[in-house]
Amino acid sequence: MPTSVLVAYGTTNGSTAQIAEAVAEVLRKEGLIPDLLPAGSVADVRPYGAVVVGSGLYAGRWHRDARRFLNRHGRYLAQRPLWFFSSGPLDASASKRDIPPVHGVRRAMARLDARGHVTFGGCLEEGAKGRIAQSIVRNGKGGDFRDFGAIEDWAAQIANELLKEQEEN
Repeated sequence: MPTSVLVAYGTTNGSTAQIAEAVAEVLRKEGLIPDLLPAGSVADVRPYGAVVVGSGLYAGRWHRDARRFLNRHGRYLAQRPLWFFSSGPLDASASKRDIPPVHGVRRAMARLDARGHVTFGGCLEEGAKGRIAQSIVRNGKGGDFRDFGAIEDWAAQIANELLKEQEEN
């Protein structure tokens, strides 16, 4: 039976949701059964064989919904394969080098025994919510720095790992 995978995300302007959608689509194409949900709407993680959690970065922290998700479901997250992704740098740095998780994410990874983390470039464009976000865009510092090829490659690695484990069991 194919592994069910929860892909949960925290986002304000929707660009992290689009990354999560790309991850879920790759998992689906590889033969897994992904559910894509905003982190704040997840009632129970126990039905899932694995979990991917992502969040936009806001002033060096994950979105509140993603942080609460980890706290609310931590006991069960620690019992299954778990990966994290962050999105946020508004430049090409995430495509050029590995950007380590921010402090709070690093602590959650250790506490929940997450298998990995990756930081993808972010996206902040005209119409962004929030005074600071609007100021960033107005000052010409916004743009779309997401690399969907890298996102799809990372999701395929997760799928391959889960499928290999599935075959072994």
